[in-house]
Amino acid sequence: MKKLLIKSDGTTNPKFGCKPQDRPIDEHISKGVINLDKPSGPTSHEIDSWIRRILKVEKTGHGGTLDPKVTGVLPIGIDSATRVIQLLLAAPKEYVCLMTLHQDVSEDTIKSIFNEFQGKIYQTPPVKSAVKRELRVRTIYYADILEINNRDILFKINCEAGTYVRTYCHDIGEALGTGAHMAELRRTQVGSFTEDNNLITLQDLTDAFYYLDKENNESYLRKCILPMETATEHLPKVFIRDSAVEAICHGANLAAGGVLSFSQNIKKDEDVVIFTLKGELVASAKALLNADEILNTSSGIVFDTKKVFMTPGIYPMMWK
Repeated sequence: MKKLLIKSDGTTNPKFGCKPQDRPIDEHISKGVINLDKPSGPTSHEIDSWIRRILKVEKTGHGGTLDPKVTGVLPIGIDSATRVIQLLLAAPKEYVCLMTLHQDVSEDTIKSIFNEFQGKIYQTPPVKSAVKRELRVRTIYYADILEINNRDILFKINCEAGTYVRTYCHDIGEALGTGAHMAELRRTQVGSFTEDNNLITLQDLTDAFYYLDKENNESYLRKCILPMETATEHLPKVFIRDSAVEAICHGANLAAGGVLSFSQNIKKDEDVVIFTLKGELVASAKALLNADEILNTSSGIVFDTKKVFMTPGIYPMMWK
């Protein structure tokens, strides 16, 4: 977690709420997310459907669609966590891609073109896409060549949400004057979800649910399903008083007096997530001031509540 700025001291009452990792297993599932290793073949929506059947739940939703042939990190939200998983849609993504050139090119030329295709780039979504085909700007945070083998180029790319790696390969081929296509693609990161962060397979999940359903052993499923709060780790955080929680659950905006601590360097108009002192996700919000202003403000609204994730009634009502 990024460093927090302390605005005020506060404590939390153990009678209300609980730490995310201490939720009863049914609640742990319904407020859980899965860091799934998507196999090649099925669509992301088919994966959703399979997980619903495996876990016998009502709803699932994924964070960032992957094409059928693409493998790798596919975060899945369960039941009430399906709304939380939407916070990942704008998170940066990382991929490992195998690109094939259509003609021979020197390694120096390839590396030179890759250097030009970083930072702000222009892209037009491919014909088979779910968005309007119009020129738009996307940010490439880095594109590192891992290996060059004749016409095959293996590279790792970290990019802004909405970047099409298939189009990226095509455009590099155009810039080289040779043509190129994406041969294989694997997603390695979505926000805080990575290949090293509890990545599981559909078989892992099936086995874990079997142990719960047939042997009443919930330990395996707790390892496979993460608290929904995991899906917010890439966003700045705000921690609030117990007395402010119920008001936020009813859609109220957050006033300065309810803030105890928050991530440093919060900027005005930036999206943040609001937490209890026990680490429970309450809501997402927009900052109305920057960090220094929030720290020095004693009254007034400082965060505009956008989406509420906590069910009302968990914490007591502290207003008349």
